[in-house]
Amino acid sequence: IDQVGWAKSGALSSLRVYPPPAGREASLVATAAAEPIAWAEVLALAPEADRPGMYEQFICHWELAELAQPGKVSWNLEPWRPEVDDDTMVSTRCNPGGTEEPF
Repeated sequence: IDQVGWAKSGALSSLRVYPPPAGREASLVATAAAEPIAWAEVLALAPEADRPGMYEQFICHWELAELAQPGKVSWNLEPWRPEVDDDTMVSTRCNPGGTEEPF
């Protein structure tokens, strides 16, 4: 992970995760061993991201973002989103509880 940064709009916040090219490539051939390493990189940069549902959003982006929207500038994780099952996470394009944040 190159960098992370918080964005805020009113009471809503979003952690922007910026994967490097190598991270994007690794996500396309995701292995169970690589996911926790990448998440540990996120937590090293933003320890406050260790909240319910954030890891699951990250894994959804890790596994699907480059397939669905190659080169998306950032993978956005929101602590206000509900915890959901895997099927719901995928059907909502990693954005359960509403569309991608408007900010």
